[in-house]
Amino acid sequence: MQAREIAPKVALIGAVDWDRRLFDSLIPLPDGTSYNSYLVRGSQKTALIDTVDPAKSDTLMEQLAEAPAIDYIVANHAEQDHSGSIGCVLDKYKNAVVVCTPKCKDMLVDHLRIDADRIRAVSDGETLALGDKTLEFVYTPWVHWPETMVTYLREDNVLFSCDFFGSHLATNELFATDEERVAEAAKRYYAEIMMPFRTTIKKNIEKVQAHSIALIAPSHGPVYNRPAFIIDAYKEWISDTPKNVVVIPYISMHGSTRAMVDRLVAHLTMHNIVVHQFDLAVTDIGKLAIALVDAATIVIGAPTVHVGPHPTVLYAATLANALRPKAAFASVIGSYGWSTKALEQIAAAISHLKVEILEPVLAKGYPRETDFVKLDALADAIAQKHSAAGLK
Repeated sequence: MQAREIAPKVALIGAVDWDRRLFDSLIPLPDGTSYNSYLVRGSQKTALIDTVDPAKSDTLMEQLAEAPAIDYIVANHAEQDHSGSIGCVLDKYKNAVVVCTPKCKDMLVDHLRIDADRIRAVSDGETLALGDKTLEFVYTPWVHWPETMVTYLREDNVLFSCDFFGSHLATNELFATDEERVAEAAKRYYAEIMMPFRTTIKKNIEKVQAHSIALIAPSHGPVYNRPAFIIDAYKEWISDTPKNVVVIPYISMHGSTRAMVDRLVAHLTMHNIVVHQFDLAVTDIGKLAIALVDAATIVIGAPTVHVGPHPTVLYAATLANALRPKAAFASVIGSYGWSTKALEQIAAAISHLKVEILEPVLAKGYPRETDFVKLDALADAIAQKHSAAGLK
């Protein structure tokens, strides 16, 4: 990928990782990703904003081959997919200085063993003059690590947002022209990375919106030449009001739990409630995370294995607990053979969720008609809760 200009003397460089399919050995990447760096050439100084994943260091260094000098390397975030090539750049440009927050400085020393003498910590709102271009540093803690900041180019109204507003999307399109496709990738990214910090993100959006923004240049995915598109999407995702949606992650070993899920979904449908049903044996957890962004209710379908919930279900419950969606209600349905502690273990696994627990339905063996009646009652209770909350 060659350097491409997004504003006068401001170029997108970095690497598109078309084939990567797993991030952090956890997160599926069905559409690959990119690691964006930005070269800002002022009349007196040049700054490189963020670097790339170490696996793509050679690509970045090839793009910098004709750059005679880099005076500053701005590290918005210490995570290695953005900071991992800083050492290569410092080796080439002996006078370059890394610019970051104080917390980020400590992390770069710890994670990458960068010489602390080559790192300059900046304060919130501090500026850096490059001649005819001025960089302003804005602290955005917990988006999504404690040390994060964004960088604002005053003269061109460009916000270099790093992970904030990013999308795991491999594309050679410079700008987010296909907004529908980018919205799905950005929502997946938000769900998997940002959702646990939505309360803090509200404050950080207010901080960045205090600036006039013509372009948002993230470090994953295309550049937003219509910033309102992604900012408005984030405002919806981080809002406190969920939608009239039920998410049902489940697994079924011998068909009993699946029969219960089918009955519940049918009755919820009669109430005009949108349902997202996920068979955890085959589910992309990213799709599950996306659905959790809007869900008002989570119903976990859990067969019992050796007295406890199926391990895959427990994993999904633990994931939801970590992501902390804004769901207001939750319940558990499932079957067991002779005894079960599934309820207790799932309740412990979702302890961080601020949800009201609705009456669970557990069937001994294959569900009887009395169990199906209880499932209908659960669907009715969910509908009543959603209606009382005015959900749409």
